[in-house]
Amino acid sequence: MAGKENKVRIIAGQWRGRKIAFPSIDGLRPTTDPIRETLFNWLQPYLSGANCLDLYAGSGALGFEAASRGAKSVLMVERETPIVKSLRDNKELLQAEQIHLMNRSALDFLRTKRKPDDTVFDVVFLDPPFKQGVLAECCQYLEDSGCLADDAVIYLECERKLDLDFLPSNWQQHRSKTSGQVAYYLYYREEK
Repeated sequence: MAGKENKVRIIAGQWRGRKIAFPSIDGLRPTTDPIRETLFNWLQPYLSGANCLDLYAGSGALGFEAASRGAKSVLMVERETPIVKSLRDNKELLQAEQIHLMNRSALDFLRTKRKPDDTVFDVVFLDPPFKQGVLAECCQYLEDSGCLADDAVIYLECERKLDLDFLPSNWQQHRSKTSGQVAYYLYYREEK
């Protein structure tokens, strides 16, 4: 018997109303429509022509939404091969040439030595699986990786009760909200 197919709807932009499918995998929880709507209202001034990094891409809801709304490029990093296959299928379905996929863990990606001509990212989506304790390490590697633009905007989604005292000191909170057990934030990065 085939597993249930899950879908999320792209809210606005070029692919408004289109649905993208993703597999049922433990820990995979797409950002809800109301949260995505708020997030992309926050990000509207930054998306046009931006290079975006979607770490822990999962369903692809954030990355496809960013591309739909005018991002120049979106790199989706995802370690689960069945999820990457689903992302690839959605990319082909939408003919999303600005989306690029990488099948590896977020931390492996961030630990990789960068070359001088590698892309720097203007907008980063950071929504790791909950209750796995990876956010602190990921944030520090992200800051130290050399892949952030000087004025990058970073979106964090995490458990509501998580204390974020581990964030790099040059990340300044710009916005925050909660929804149920989820907290979500927008940070501005300042040059050190």
